[in-house]
Amino acid sequence: MKEKSNREKLIEQETTLGIAPLLPQERKYGFLDAFLIISGYAIATWCYTQGATVAGLLDFKQLIANTFGINILVLAIVSLPILFSVRYGIDVWIWFRSIFGLNGCKILTVLAVLANFPWYAVCAELFSSSMSNLLAMAGIIIPESFQPFLGVGSILLGTAIAIGGPTAIQKSTRIMVPSMLGVGIIVVIIAMTSVPTSEILSYQPDLSAYPGGRQEAYMRALELNIAFAFSWSVAMFVLPRLCKKEKHAYWATVTSYGVVAPFFCFAGGVLAIAMFVKFGVMSDDPTYMLANLASPPVALLSLVLVAFANIGTQGVGSYMNALVLKSSFPKVKYNTFVFLLAAYVLFLTVWNKVIAYFSSFLAVETYLYAPIMAVLVVDFFFVKHQHLSLRDAYFLHSDRYRFTHGFNLIGLFSLLIGFVSALLIFNPISGEIYSPIFYYVGASSVSFFTAGIVYLIACKTAPGKSYMKLDPK
Repeated sequence: MKEKSNREKLIEQETTLGIAPLLPQERKYGFLDAFLIISGYAIATWCYTQGATVAGLLDFKQLIANTFGINILVLAIVSLPILFSVRYGIDVWIWFRSIFGLNGCKILTVLAVLANFPWYAVCAELFSSSMSNLLAMAGIIIPESFQPFLGVGSILLGTAIAIGGPTAIQKSTRIMVPSMLGVGIIVVIIAMTSVPTSEILSYQPDLSAYPGGRQEAYMRALELNIAFAFSWSVAMFVLPRLCKKEKHAYWATVTSYGVVAPFFCFAGGVLAIAMFVKFGVMSDDPTYMLANLASPPVALLSLVLVAFANIGTQGVGSYMNALVLKSSFPKVKYNTFVFLLAAYVLFLTVWNKVIAYFSSFLAVETYLYAPIMAVLVVDFFFVKHQHLSLRDAYFLHSDRYRFTHGFNLIGLFSLLIGFVSALLIFNPISGEIYSPIFYYVGASSVSFFTAGIVYLIACKTAPGKSYMKLDPK
């Protein structure tokens, strides 16, 4: 039998560690280590697109309150089950087997990755825009119809990094994180110096397209920020389980996703406001804004950093999502998932409509993630009371969590109710508001609380307890 290469061994080891419980002596991260690594993943160029989109709905003060307040609040709640990830040394998808059943978990894994990966098409589109602007500075104009294909370069290079496994990921992160930080600092400086600060502070968005005025615009922005907060859910539990202490994992996660990432969203928002003040145009493309607001040397450096950052983000994202899929389908080769993800994001990039439908895809994503995370929080604290039988979760001489042909009907029904409740309030595709409830609490929050309450009530009934096999003798 041919001996495996070092790369294959590393990938196999990392994949195994993503499935098998990690023992306490194998944990290696303190708060600072976890904070830096998670922040490196959280600081992605799509933060600027998110911030610019929100800035089209809010004034400067509202931008600060909505962006930071919502993200911190949501992350503080949905990050709580990270405690079990450290306690048991497992990823969330192992716990999900006890909530949704093995086959239910497999379906949700695929749906979650499909809903999450359009973010990487955003990266590819921003890479394409960077390359187009860089070539334009050199006097080479790329036809608009050809620009989407420039994003293929980012995908191919990112895929190569993902195939390289943990070592390549580690090396690319060393480039990606400083690049991201550099762009963030440059963006803030450019935004605050390109136009008078007083004009940024007095900026008012054009809300003529929203019949509900400021209240409707604010709630639409709130929906976007809730969705952004939930978008980290797929891979949120991968890194924290490597922490030595539960509190370190929790606070590193909350501060990275709830504070650091929103700061870069805020930077993108301020950049968009500066662009509007100076040119009367509201853009959600950070590369376009940098090329127009910055001096040529600074713009050139910024665009190069954006390009590097997007390649690294593509690599890390492919790697982590491939491992998530591998945890549910262990017989499929790691490289197969990487190539499938590459094909998926290639299609989305050539389609070139993800950023155009940015708000819609983000809303659809949160309609899936919000009820999933609600059920997880309720299950962890109020149903299983922070206790999971690992023997049963790994089906070691036990069928306790197999449920109905591998599907936990209670868990899946709760998700369905949460999903439908949101659709009855707000259409994520057309943006149409169906209920006045939206103007006060939004749709995602209704989805979250509805799914959690339905699941809790169902599990507290006698038939529910029996079906869930709670408190076994």
